[in-house]
Amino acid sequence: MNSIGRILVPCDGSPPATKALVSALELARGRGAHVRVVHVVDGMERATGFLYSHAMLREMRIAGQLILDDAAAVCASAGIPHDTRLLDREGRRLGEAVADEAAAWGADVVVVGTHARRGLQHLVLGSGAEQILRLATVPVLVVREAMKAQRMAA
Repeated sequence: MNSIGRILVPCDGSPPATKALVSALELARGRGAHVRVVHVVDGMERATGFLYSHAMLREMRIAGQLILDDAAAVCASAGIPHDTRLLDREGRRLGEAVADEAAAWGADVVVVGTHARRGLQHLVLGSGAEQILRLATVPVLVVREAMKAQRMAA
């Protein structure tokens, strides 16, 4: 794995995404790898059938930039070379936007967090990590959120 030079990390500000970012920084450390953190502005038009106003999309972009700024601060404090990108979905699914960015940037690996939802939640909400796994042309490392019982025991 020493040939890893570019690590792409999609981040939505959730605990699983933060855990994935920390894992990506650990992977980058000692390899001289560069981390690119991306946030996808996702209006979920397909899932909701609702078209968002320009004002709502502007607020989503502002919130996404704040998430990226926080992630950049984490990368900087770890001393890892990094950059951030805000990706407007433009009608594409989350997985498509991340897979396209990974290919365009020449990422060696995508590190993504997952909520590990099951049952109805998974059916209704889907899985961004699953989309990325199916669509990415580079290896994908999935970092799973700890199970509730494990968190309670800690």
